[in-house]
Amino acid sequence: MANNQSVRQHLDAFTRGRIIGKLEEGRSVTSVAEEFGISDSIVSRLWRQFQTTGTAIRGFSSGRPRGTTPADDRYIVLQARRNRWQTEGEIARHTTQVTGRPISRFTVARRLHGGGLFARRPVPVCTFFTLPSEKAFSVVPGTPELERQ
Repeated sequence: MANNQSVRQHLDAFTRGRIIGKLEEGRSVTSVAEEFGISDSIVSRLWRQFQTTGTAIRGFSSGRPRGTTPADDRYIVLQARRNRWQTEGEIARHTTQVTGRPISRFTVARRLHGGGLFARRPVPVCTFFTLPSEKAFSVVPGTPELERQ
């Protein structure tokens, strides 16, 4: 990193509280900023946030919002434990019906993996398997397979 770029760090909750306390005492934004060694704009923004919301706690939301709530996650794991033979798609459809929010089978797979479980994989139907009794009818007369029987 170049020398002219600054490193951004968040203020911890204790420091935020101290800054708000000093501003409530009636001190100026500039004097508080100088005391803590931070920019005036940071103190001003923190003070404005405190005055509008009544709190100076940082928000923790970033990125894409979650598709399921923690309660939904517990319900998905519970469904998988109740019926071990359900596939991810079946659990997803059932959870969507219950919650009213669409949940993909991939989300179900991630939640189950987080809970230490794995859903049953759907088994493809094998069409090549024939019984020995059916094999006699599927052979054309005059072929070597029929003569060996």
